[in-house]
Amino acid sequence: MHSHSSFSSFREKTLEHIFVGECLKTLWVRDVSDAEVLRADVDGAGYDIVMEARGFLRHIQLKSSFIGAKTASVNINRKLGEKPSGCIIWIWFNPDNLALGSYRWFGNAAGEPLPDLTGFPSARHTKGDATGFKAERAGTAVIKKSRFEILHDIEDVVARLFFPAGNS
Repeated sequence: MHSHSSFSSFREKTLEHIFVGECLKTLWVRDVSDAEVLRADVDGAGYDIVMEARGFLRHIQLKSSFIGAKTASVNINRKLGEKPSGCIIWIWFNPDNLALGSYRWFGNAAGEPLPDLTGFPSARHTKGDATGFKAERAGTAVIKKSRFEILHDIEDVVARLFFPAGNS
């Protein structure tokens, strides 16, 4: 069995590909075939992928945790809030086979910006300086798990991304 911590970059890319494939499959089943996917080479602007379908462009930051993990929050790049329709999708997956489980959603309807991040605290560096002080990481926000909405399956995710309420 692979070590999730030793191969975390590989695992994250694998989960990203599985997620994109599941979204495209769901769009296909819904008779949507004009979808596009763009990947960011660098995570400097706060998103991992950009997806467009049905005239809606979504900048998506992906986060992931094992099903059953005690993870209480995620750190995100505040620049995501500058995108016209940014959102965060937190994927919960089975660590044994990487099957996608439930999802957590932080965002607004398609066409609307990310909720205001002003009130969220900044993340801190994980390593302290010589005195042990852990400085703030400028440009990051910590979002608690409780602020995310639970989405049960990929159909719910695709609906949130590309089918605004009453427009399915």
